[in-house]
Amino acid sequence: MTGNTTKRIEEHGMRNLQELREEIDDVDRQIAELFERRMDISEEVARYKIVNGRKVFDREREHSKLKTLGEMAHNDFNRHGVQELFSQIMSMSRKLQYQLLEENGAAGRLPFIAVDDIDRTNIRVVYQGVEGAYSHAAMREYFGKDVNCFHVRKFRDAMEAIAEGSADYAVLPIENSSAGIVADNYDLLVNFENYIVGEQIVKCEHALLGLPGTKPEMIQRVYSHQQALSQCEEYLYRHPEWQLIPFDNTARAAKKVAEDGDPTQAAVGSAFAAEYFGLEVLEEKIYYNEANSTRFIVVTNQRIFRRDAKKISICFEVPHSSGSLYNILSHFIYNNLNMNKIESRPIPGRNWEYRFFIDFDGNLSESAVKNALRGIREEAINMKILGNY
Repeated sequence: MTGNTTKRIEEHGMRNLQELREEIDDVDRQIAELFERRMDISEEVARYKIVNGRKVFDREREHSKLKTLGEMAHNDFNRHGVQELFSQIMSMSRKLQYQLLEENGAAGRLPFIAVDDIDRTNIRVVYQGVEGAYSHAAMREYFGKDVNCFHVRKFRDAMEAIAEGSADYAVLPIENSSAGIVADNYDLLVNFENYIVGEQIVKCEHALLGLPGTKPEMIQRVYSHQQALSQCEEYLYRHPEWQLIPFDNTARAAKKVAEDGDPTQAAVGSAFAAEYFGLEVLEEKIYYNEANSTRFIVVTNQRIFRRDAKKISICFEVPHSSGSLYNILSHFIYNNLNMNKIESRPIPGRNWEYRFFIDFDGNLSESAVKNALRGIREEAINMKILGNY
């Protein structure tokens, strides 16, 4: 600020900064008092709704009220600010009402049954893929090697198997730490009334596999899935004499090497595949990404959850309007719940609209979780609990 500007301000009698701050403090005290008064009235509204069975969220009334409040402002900037401010006040009011509904037992029961553990005896498990694949390894790690199991070609086939009762559980990949989500399985969780009851993380520790007694200098051709070959690129680059041949699956590549009985062939795959098909691990850990892992989910057609479950997965849609996703996510903040993942998937037949998938910490028996889910269910579109595990 120049000396001339300062002189002009002083001549017009502008108040100093301290005076302005004191006036702001006074206005803020009034706003805080009025906010508390408003919340007291919101509590009375909640008790009325509890007695009369009324819904908390009235979207049309809120839109109408925000429009009216915005018209009270004297310029566009203030109009937007007033609407944003009161949108948050209304959101806080709703959260208080949801909390009171929960405390008074009026929030309704979630349609899930708590169990000490899932049934692991006399069961049948389906997994997608082939014997010796990482999905087979995940299934064995979770249920044990003696479980009655079978495999199918497509993810949908596995979902249909548990939906129709030919299997009790399905084991499916949901995300890879390097390649990202398995989008098809996110969509299938929406399309089927099947629910997540567990998860298993398998490290993708690619190794060089060959017939027993094979030496690296004997190898001429290496088979594997293209992604596995890419993940081992640095190691394979040191052997330019090897012909790299993409295969549809790491396990099938290992199976081919075992069945062909040709010592000039090798595969990139897991130690589990080597053991299963009777191959030898010629060299361990030939991949470059130590953190490469795949997360598998265990799915059933029963609405159950373990009493010690710690993670919840949900999905929902939101109105195609400004701030709608923010308002939904605020339920996690208000209830002090840790959200650890969010993904979006396009909604078929509705261009540029998306369904959101969220993982957060919690158990369906906890009050904070029930309160958050009640609020999300009221304000989102088509909210579904995918599982607690």
